Amino acid sequence: MRIQEIVSESGMSMYRIAKKSQIPYATLNDICSGKARIEKCSAETLYKLSKVLRVPMESLIEDVMRQNQKQAEQKAIERSYEYGLPSYLQHDLDAYKKGLKEHSTLLDCLWGELYGSINVAQINDGAITPEHADYLRKKYLFGGLS
Repeated sequence: MRIQEIVSESGMSMYRIAKKSQIPYATLNDICSGKARIEKCSAETLYKLSKVLRVPMESLIEDVMRQNQKQAEQKAIERSYEYGLPSYLQHDLDAYKKGLKEHSTLLDCLWGELYGSINVAQINDGAITPEHADYLRKKYLFGGLS
């Protein structure tokens, strides 16, 4: 459950929670507004909040930790999408990256080669999944990923 929901369900005002927990109101406001990250709070602050709100300390940060875990997993998947490619696709990807870096005048040709290799790897060879192919297209060909 998000900290804002826990505070809301407590039936207490933020001012009252700040007073009872001996946490400065500005700190509590920053936590609830997202200006301060709750996972960066000290254990003492989390303990005081959990005691006043009558919830386990873990429940104050579980949504944030779950979200961080999802982001880490997504990054790992994305990193894996750039390795273990079929040799022809890896060659065309490397050539395209080099062309971008060196501002090649043949970039449109390199783009076409990479696009074709992604399609062949996905459709003809089944060497990469549709999700993998979409990731490569978005990242390198259509600029959808940063």
